Amino acid sequence: MRPRPPINGRGIFTGTGLIITGLTATLLALIFPIWSYGDRSGTGLDVLNAGTVSTKYGPLSALDREFVTKVRLAGLWELPAGQQAEQKGTTQAVRTAGQHLVEGHTFLDERVRDVAAKLGLELPNEPNDQQKQWLTTLTSAQGVDYDRDFANILRLAHGKVFSVVAQVRASTRNSLVRALADDANTTVLDHIKILEATGYVDYDALARDMAAGSTPPITNSPAPPGPTADPSPAVPMSPSPSPTYPLPPATTSAPPPEPAESEN
Repeated sequence: MRPRPPINGRGIFTGTGLIITGLTATLLALIFPIWSYGDRSGTGLDVLNAGTVSTKYGPLSALDREFVTKVRLAGLWELPAGQQAEQKGTTQAVRTAGQHLVEGHTFLDERVRDVAAKLGLELPNEPNDQQKQWLTTLTSAQGVDYDRDFANILRLAHGKVFSVVAQVRASTRNSLVRALADDANTTVLDHIKILEATGYVDYDALARDMAAGSTPPITNSPAPPGPTADPSPAVPMSPSPSPTYPLPPATTSAPPPEPAESEN
């Protein structure tokens, strides 16, 4: 029978260390789920509450304020772009799309200025750099190239805004912002459809641009409410009367047939 090797201090400490390590890992595994679901700084709810202020129309979040600003910015460049399309469009479909943009953003601009005044929000009075670049592109384009650029640039911009409108409408707790989102949703959807009706929208390029997120955010969230001045209305590039479309002449009914003479 072989003699048993002597037990030394090193073996004891090694075994003890393994036991302590195992107990520590077990304890952390039990504690981690509790910590994970606790109310910690940096969660979505924490960010929402940090950026929200109280108003008599309901809580106003940072996303609400950004949405109001985006509606204003959209009108500052899409209204003159629509006015331009009424004059430069080479097809009736493009000119009609321009007319819808002018009418829709004239209405929305009045609405957003009223909402901003009631909430004490400051609004911009000129488009941002990206929107100015779009207007420059449209101004330099001519003929069919203009029609194509107009339809695709405006369709991409409306697609970006459309997703923001849906998010705000689904989550806002402010009654004024909710009503504005309803109006914006109706207007933007109308513009998307009328732009697609031009026949110039490149859906493959549109899908790639939307997926790549090539258009940067329109603006950062504006500051909380405070004393503000009423911004001036968005102005078209060059005012012109809305086009009218003559109706075709009324049709005349054929005279009734004369009764046949009876034979005696």
